[in-house]
Amino acid sequence: MEAQLQAVWSGQQALIPIDRTNADGEEEKIAEGFEREEHLSAVVEGKEIVWSERRLFIRSFQFAKAAETALRERLDKAQVALETLNERKQGKQHFTDIDGLRQAAEQILRQYRVEGLLDLSFTQQEQERQVRKYKDRPAGVRVEREVNLAVGRNEIAIQQAIAHLGWRVYATNAAQESLPLAKAVLAYRNEYLVERGFARLKGRTLSLTPMYLKDDQRVTGLIRLLAIGLRVVTLLEFVVRRTLAQNQEQLAGLYAGNPKRMTATPRAETLLEAFKNIYLNTVTIGEQVFLLITPLSELQGKILGLLGLSPDIYSQLAADSPKPP
Repeated sequence: MEAQLQAVWSGQQALIPIDRTNADGEEEKIAEGFEREEHLSAVVEGKEIVWSERRLFIRSFQFAKAAETALRERLDKAQVALETLNERKQGKQHFTDIDGLRQAAEQILRQYRVEGLLDLSFTQQEQERQVRKYKDRPAGVRVEREVNLAVGRNEIAIQQAIAHLGWRVYATNAAQESLPLAKAVLAYRNEYLVERGFARLKGRTLSLTPMYLKDDQRVTGLIRLLAIGLRVVTLLEFVVRRTLAQNQEQLAGLYAGNPKRMTATPRAETLLEAFKNIYLNTVTIGEQVFLLITPLSELQGKILGLLGLSPDIYSQLAADSPKPP
């Protein structure tokens, strides 16, 4: 990585910008990068296999910004911790030699992972103090040593560290004609992540945790029920996104306070949120029971259409139900 990036920092390697359409339908730059081709070989069952592989060196702007923020926070915390080594307080370790102070300082640098980014300078002062005779102790001269640490930031090293942030390497054996660099990055970012399902299962969407059940049978039953719910949520999101992509359109009205905001990749939770203001009312007159359901809004009808569902499955809840559910 270091060798490949040297050409970037020296200006010899041009970078290809990578754009993506955001939720507002605007183009935004999300990354930049370049690629190299590697010729590789391996021996499998006594036979040599040769192939070419493209290495894509990509710098994500958002990832680089987040990593820089984290780095500067670690620098701030490390500097404060180093400066507290000079404090003279009761119960706090007092250093009388530079070696001990240096070891404590290096431990702090390792703890916050900022080795080489902070400049440390150590000073030692000696002071002679006359000591009077006391009982069996003779009078004499006592030498007191005091060591101090000064901390500064190595801005050149910090900027070099920041330049390394946000870079990742992707690999593919797809031809450049069918999968150019920008398209490969977007495909990688849009890939299915199984971790999203686990996050939904444990998060607010399905709320598997915390679990207050103690009976194993009930625990098993709850997990199976929520696993079915996870399949429903995932399928709902997939079908709506697929339909929007096929129709080359975007969905508006999902975001409170910004009704004109459009998206081609709505989340299932946001889609379900659009149905929260629905009520089924029962009215009893004599021996007759009437069911009244909130009419579908234009947005709600649009979502059902994207799912391939008829509005009748909703309106018939009131028409066909002899009793309230």
